[in-house]
Amino acid sequence: MITLKQITYALAVEKTLHFKKAADQCAVSPSALSTALNELEKQLGLQLFERDNKKVLITPDGKTFLAKAASIKEQVEDLYQLAQTQRGVLSYPMTVGIIPTIAPYLLPKVLPVLKETYPDFELSIVEDQSKVLLEQVRSGYIDSAILALPFPTDGLLSFEFWHEDFYWVAHHDDVSMWPDDLSDITSEQLDDRRLLLLKEGHCFKDHALAVCRLPMTNPNVTVNSTSLTTLIHMVAGKMGTTLVPEMSLDQLVTHHPALKAFHLKEPGPHRTIAFVTRPNYVGTASIEQLCKLFSEQLNK
Repeated sequence: MITLKQITYALAVEKTLHFKKAADQCAVSPSALSTALNELEKQLGLQLFERDNKKVLITPDGKTFLAKAASIKEQVEDLYQLAQTQRGVLSYPMTVGIIPTIAPYLLPKVLPVLKETYPDFELSIVEDQSKVLLEQVRSGYIDSAILALPFPTDGLLSFEFWHEDFYWVAHHDDVSMWPDDLSDITSEQLDDRRLLLLKEGHCFKDHALAVCRLPMTNPNVTVNSTSLTTLIHMVAGKMGTTLVPEMSLDQLVTHHPALKAFHLKEPGPHRTIAFVTRPNYVGTASIEQLCKLFSEQLNK
């Protein structure tokens, strides 16, 4: 009989395309994982993977099996969650994905209160880009994802809990001629200034360009970083200016006295932060409770 453990191992190999990495992900030895999958293939009478010492390929039969296996695993997990949610919200372990332009700035504000309020709640965090997290939500690999909207989330439910604007950050020397009490700046004022943004794949870059109505072909836009922290250090080194979300201001700008932040005076909110999950996910009450708690902490 095919077991859920075998299905889990097979899906891990599909995700990693590497037997050792899949074994590490499943917290078993490579030999145990390989033995279980060999037995699975024997039971099915099908070869799911082509493997050698360098790579793993999924066979056509394997792709068909894994698509059905992912659906089965998702339904089994929903059954477990259905039983657990009868005990109340935040009573069942949850895995949440968070994008890099949110995780470092949201988590320090909410995790201490979450732990104090719900000490028995088991939360696991996965950090990755929006596209990857959405695929993991749809496949059931994670329960929910915290994303910045607008972003295509067709077929999924969204639970909004924070709206924010962007701030333009520049070195003090670059704005020394401006009035000291100036607090806002329009996108037109950025046209002739070098703007440093996150590289392709980060939705924050797309949101920033959209808010400023700047095309990627603008010669003053440079896309070359993977983190907001790196961008801030580049601005501190007088290499250009950048945009950051309101949520990150305290951590990114406060400790750099040479930097100054200006509110981007464009129609807002410039982005909306939300939980995204599957329509049939049975833990929506827990997500709604997290939204309430996170919103309270962010508004303090």
